Amino acid sequence: MNAAATKTGFGDRPQALAHEPPLAAIALVSAAALGYEILLLRLFSIIQWHHFAYMIISLALLGYGVSGTFLAIAGRWPRRSYTALFAANAVFFGFSSVGCFLLAQRVPFNPLELLWEPRQFLYLAAIYVLLSIPFFFAANCIGLSFYRFRGRVGRIYGSDLLGAGIGAAGVIVLLLALSPSEALRALGALGPVAAALAVFSSGVNRRWLAAALLAATAALPLLLPGPWTDLRMSPYKGLSQALRVSGAKVVEQRFSPFGLLSVVESRKIPFRHAPGLSLLSPAGPPDQLAVFTDGGALTVINRYRENEAPPAYLDFLTSALPYHLLRRPKVLVVGAGGGTDVLQALYHRAESIDAVELNPRMADLMRRDYAAFAGRIFDRQNVRLHVIEARAFAAAAEDRFDLIQMALVDAFGPSSAGLLALNESYLYTVEALERFLARLAPGGLLAITRWTKLPPRDGPKLLATAIAALRKSGVARPERRLALIRSWKTSTLLVKNGEFGGDDVAAIRRFCRRRAFDIAYMPGLLAEETNRHNRLGRDYFFEAASALLGAGGEDFTGRYKYDIAPATDDRPYFFNFFKWRLLPEVFGLRGMGGLGLMEWGYPVLAATLVQAAAAGLLLILLPLWIGGRGGTAPSGIRRHRVLIYFLALGLAFLFVEIAFIQKFILFLSHPLYAAAVVLSSFLVFAGLGSLFSTRLRKRGIAGTRPGNPCLLAAAAIAAIAAGLLAVLPSLLPLLAPLPEPVKAAVTLLLIAPLAFFMGMPFPLGLARLGEQAAELIPWAWAINGCASVLAAVLATLLAVEFGFTAVVVLAVGFYGAAAWAYF
Repeated sequence: MNAAATKTGFGDRPQALAHEPPLAAIALVSAAALGYEILLLRLFSIIQWHHFAYMIISLALLGYGVSGTFLAIAGRWPRRSYTALFAANAVFFGFSSVGCFLLAQRVPFNPLELLWEPRQFLYLAAIYVLLSIPFFFAANCIGLSFYRFRGRVGRIYGSDLLGAGIGAAGVIVLLLALSPSEALRALGALGPVAAALAVFSSGVNRRWLAAALLAATAALPLLLPGPWTDLRMSPYKGLSQALRVSGAKVVEQRFSPFGLLSVVESRKIPFRHAPGLSLLSPAGPPDQLAVFTDGGALTVINRYRENEAPPAYLDFLTSALPYHLLRRPKVLVVGAGGGTDVLQALYHRAESIDAVELNPRMADLMRRDYAAFAGRIFDRQNVRLHVIEARAFAAAAEDRFDLIQMALVDAFGPSSAGLLALNESYLYTVEALERFLARLAPGGLLAITRWTKLPPRDGPKLLATAIAALRKSGVARPERRLALIRSWKTSTLLVKNGEFGGDDVAAIRRFCRRRAFDIAYMPGLLAEETNRHNRLGRDYFFEAASALLGAGGEDFTGRYKYDIAPATDDRPYFFNFFKWRLLPEVFGLRGMGGLGLMEWGYPVLAATLVQAAAAGLLLILLPLWIGGRGGTAPSGIRRHRVLIYFLALGLAFLFVEIAFIQKFILFLSHPLYAAAVVLSSFLVFAGLGSLFSTRLRKRGIAGTRPGNPCLLAAAAIAAIAAGLLAVLPSLLPLLAPLPEPVKAAVTLLLIAPLAFFMGMPFPLGLARLGEQAAELIPWAWAINGCASVLAAVLATLLAVEFGFTAVVVLAVGFYGAAAWAYF
């Protein structure tokens, strides 16, 4: 062995270059990077708003594209110092993942000032750069491994995906045990551990000492003082505003993957949360505790004593209307929250009350910590609390209900600003209303209360969705089954399992007259009877109801200022009201309060796509510009085919992942579980497919080597995806009553074949480049990284416009394009 083979340190030697890739270290880096990505979404949803978190993190992921471009420009020198560079990048990832977030949350970015304060764009760019740094280092670890061990591409990509799959599930488990800031430090510690694994497996001398030193650095993120990593919430969020009130303070906080719950007490200036309360109410709310989710969505816990009557103000809300049409109903409350709707049902002497709550931490607050404050309402014999998603409960329940109550299942602040536009909601789709209507007893009522925003959005869209659900259920005259009333702040829509009779109409008139509420629609209502108490310049609600129920409903929907087309399970964006033609009007009124007209979520996503496309184009073209503009690599491979191949794969993989996460949300009862189970299943089985791709390419199946293995994988993907799209809509509802662990196993089995074949094309392409044009591997890595960022944004935009089925169909087309480019 020569002298070079016996030197100490990290520097790779000719003999050392022959060792195997550090698969465990690669998997750990991938797990930490994906866990960090998911955690950033949680962190920024707390300190900012969900859709800005989505935009910021999507652009930060361009760090993967920057990594590929960097490696492409760097040439061959990184290969000669692989172990040292891998270890350094892994350590830098660990430290920067913590440090860059702490710096980013101190940037004074205020998204509400974007239209008139140019400085905000500089702040936004600073956040992009800061958060892209950790992903750059993580991507360097993987890209370096592809470049250095190009004969082991299948194993490296398999380890990358398997690690990412474990990270997707692991971060959810982590958030069940730790606060978000503690989870951040834990993920930061994984970078040095991965570096230690890489050094230990490299074969260099003194590797035990080097690995021990690197592992010791993993403790540094964990030793950071707690205040250094405290979250700094935007001063414009509801919780921050509430804490400005003299004497208000946070008395309890609960962390979980479902959100940060903050319980706020204000003794000097009490909370008086009663949305839409009639101005004729003889009583106000009792003492209340406010509960904020992620610093935004607000619910309250009313002080109540078990031996007293519930507070009378509950009868002066628009949501009380159904109790004046029913006697001692059996009630299902969707979104138990702080128990206000349950208390309202008790006030009206409901025979039985089933309340469903999605967040188990919220349920714990009501059943344990604040049970005495709330009068132990969930301990009553006729009240049952179920921690489950509402549609899953409706699918499994055997009982029929006289009333299903859904009152303000979101917060006004985010809703009014359009901040929920990209939040999928399966409570307000045509299929959801069909499901709830099917659970009603004869003559039962579905009551949905929404915010009154001007110009109206929620009310007309909800009405259009209810009309579509009734017609889909075979109701010939939906106008006889609907009633809509409004106050100064809220509106309540009633949908009856049967037709409203004369007694119902009289009861509605009496209820509204005594509370100064306006009737916006009911059978037989005349135009002159509307808009009497809470007067508008014109009664948009009555006009919308009359038009939607008439022959020109579709034409009215197309002409309306906002998007009020019915939401469906395939396009579950009820809160997206944005139309492009509204943008010039809003921009023209930006200095005169015009922002109130704006629905922010969709245009922010479109802006994200533009930024990602511009940055991605630069990163893809830069290596070509620096290295020469020829269309053919020295090996004869056409660069445009490389571009098409890896661009198509990056788009297709994410398109399928995102679409099927949505398809399984209802089945798995919660978006968080759906994301964890589906994402982990896709990544793990795609990793197995990557490992198998080496055999497929060399020996084929049954000893027959295919001329184009990518075409075989693409054909299998198309066939399986088509089968799933055809079968899932009818299969999943039949399996909905199964226990959650069984449903997770079913999901895994359904996804496994599709994911297995999806894991093959990328390593097949890289392996071919490794044989014929190894210098293009970093460029291919850059293309795929940029495409993945574009895919996450573009898939959501396409789903909003055309639905998730269209996204899957387009993904299949991209796999076909990749198969063509492989030749």
